[in-house]
Amino acid sequence: MTRTYPPSSPRPIVITPGYLARHPASVLYASGETQVLCAATMTREVPAFLDGKGRGWATAEYSLLPASTQPRARRERSGKISGRTQEIQRLIGRSIRGVLDLEALDGWTIHVDCDVLQADGGTRTASINGAFVAVELAVHDAIERDLLERSPVEQAVGAMSAGMVAGEALLDLNYEEDSSADVDLNLVLAGESSIIEIQGTAEGRPLSRGQLDELVELASSGIHQVFKRQKEAVAAAKGVG
Repeated sequence: MTRTYPPSSPRPIVITPGYLARHPASVLYASGETQVLCAATMTREVPAFLDGKGRGWATAEYSLLPASTQPRARRERSGKISGRTQEIQRLIGRSIRGVLDLEALDGWTIHVDCDVLQADGGTRTASINGAFVAVELAVHDAIERDLLERSPVEQAVGAMSAGMVAGEALLDLNYEEDSSADVDLNLVLAGESSIIEIQGTAEGRPLSRGQLDELVELASSGIHQVFKRQKEAVAAAKGVG
C-alpha cells in the first residue's frame, strides 16, 4: 500500500471504546488497516509469588485471528503458542505494569486480551495502545463499584514503530514498508519520555547511532499523538467533556 501521508506522520488512529456491548472495558484500536480488539478484565486473584505481598498484577494475552492475515494465520491453541506470540504477550504485560502502582491493585489481577482482527503491520504497538485504554476503563469501573480505593494508573503508556526504508526514516510502518525495511524499531514510552522498551534490528546494513537517535525521536513524536487520542477516548467513555 503506497503511503499517502508524510513520512513523519502515523497512520490514521481511531479508538472506539466500549466496542463490546457486554464488556465496557473493551476497545477497538485501529492504526490504518491494522485493527486490534483489546479488553481488560479484573479478577480477585494474584499469582502465587504475590500471595500476601500486598500487591496486584497485570498480564496479557495476544492472538492473531486466522483471517487477519494473508495467507491465513494458523490458530494457536492454549499451551502451543509460538515464540513470537509469547514475546508480544510479555511485551504488552511489561508495558502495562510499567505504568501501574501495583500496591493500589492489592489482591487484583488485570487480564488484558488483545485479538488482532486485521493485520497490516504494527500489531504489537497497536495492542499496547489499545490495552492501555481498556485498562483505564476497567479501573474506572472498579472504582465506581468500590472495588478499588484509588486508580493504580500512574501515567500513560504508548508504543509506535519507526524504520528506515530505502534510506528514508518512516513512522508507523505498514506491512509493505515493514517487510522491506532496512531497520525496524519499536519504542514503548511511559509518560512524556520514560522508556519502557526499545526493540531495534538492522535487517540489512548496520544502524548508525545517528539513525538510531532519529528513529527514537520519530517514534516518540508518534507516541505523543497516541497519548492525545487515548486521553480523548477515555474521556469520551467516561462522559467527561
